Amino acid sequence: MKRVLLLYGGRSSEHEVSCLSARSVLAAIDRSRYEVVPVGITREGRWTLTDGDIRTAAGRPLPEVADAGPTVALVGSKDGARLVQVEEDGESARVLGGVDVAFPVLHGPWGEDGTVQGMLATVGVPYVGADVTASSIGIDKGAMKAAFAARGLPQGPYATVHRRRWDADADAVAAGLEDRLPYPWFVKPARQGSSIGIGRVSGRDHLEAALVEAYRYDDVAIVEQGFAAPRELEVGVLGNEALEVTPPGEIRPSHEFYDFEAKYLDESELVVPADVPDEVAVRIDHLAREAYRAIGCRGMARVDFFLTADGRLLVNEINTIPGFTPNSMFPRLWDAEGLAYPQLVDRLLDLALER
Repeated sequence: MKRVLLLYGGRSSEHEVSCLSARSVLAAIDRSRYEVVPVGITREGRWTLTDGDIRTAAGRPLPEVADAGPTVALVGSKDGARLVQVEEDGESARVLGGVDVAFPVLHGPWGEDGTVQGMLATVGVPYVGADVTASSIGIDKGAMKAAFAARGLPQGPYATVHRRRWDADADAVAAGLEDRLPYPWFVKPARQGSSIGIGRVSGRDHLEAALVEAYRYDDVAIVEQGFAAPRELEVGVLGNEALEVTPPGEIRPSHEFYDFEAKYLDESELVVPADVPDEVAVRIDHLAREAYRAIGCRGMARVDFFLTADGRLLVNEINTIPGFTPNSMFPRLWDAEGLAYPQLVDRLLDLALER
């Protein structure tokens, strides 16, 4: 029986979303094949052994890692990686056992950005999902868009705005953006997911507030040109060398755009499969594979697209650790293809061990 280290929570603002994803994975994973060791990472970065019962505390909208369990760490030894528990005296530790494979269900910085992947690689633990390089590119929207551009993928117009540039001369930055991009704009933190920190800007008067919100999460913001009523389409990708891609699903947001509340708290509609012409579905399949290879991805990803009113198909972004919540598109897309949640988890673990 393989021993799986499930990592969830984390220091990022997507902590609660990670807990939701982990709860779904824990419910689906085949306990006859895998011994699961659930380790929550608190908001402060402490690794703590949990019982895997991820609950939502009274008065809270979403679950989080409780800061009550024992501290654990993953260390390299002569016999391979070992999970150890730090005793309460802080002076001693005991070995809890080895780890065959890790499943980091972590979203955002300090989890999806290559940091945890590098640590796992350093101690020799295979892990689900993209490697260090692909993870770091995938989470950084500026680097990701540059990689897509280098591969010739179609994208919407955008610009990056560093906090120091904005602080030094806000008027010049605003004027430069207006020269390049017609309104409306969407302003996003460069290295953040789950639609956190996103603002819609319809004129210069709204720009400062949107950038201030984005800079709460990152020192770099991405300003993207918006489109009139685009269709938001997504596909799931699985594989290391040989790739499988689902038909597209469509998101119909319950809000003006697909923000955090529309994703996790309110009921947005997910249409699986999306009603698109065959030629659009074929084009999406091709572009998804190209986006996956553009960043050197492996294991899994979700690739997102815009289909504009005038028929343009644009690559929006790639997510190297897509959501695994009950409302997440990635598992629903694969379920529609006949790969149910438990089998999806099996495939991901097999792909990790294959590498």
